[in-house]
Amino acid sequence: MAYNNQSPNYKTVRQFAEAYPAFSQGSLRDLIFFADFNGLSKFDAIRRVGAKVLINVDKFFQWVDTNPKTKGGING
Repeated sequence: MAYNNQSPNYKTVRQFAEAYPAFSQGSLRDLIFFADFNGLSKFDAIRRVGAKVLINVDKFFQWVDTNPKTKGGING
């Protein structure tokens, strides 16, 4: 698969939490666990490579910008 001049900006959960302290590792893991319910999976923002979970930063923030208020990881 060929990428344009710019490849996706992926971060691990720890790297993401360090770069964006508004999101703790625990809150990110909760969002990832409920990704099928909160709409995060529709944005293709999460990649699993073996046991490692990677977050596509740009797609994650697109989801944040369009995400309605959620309760316990489930829209409601």
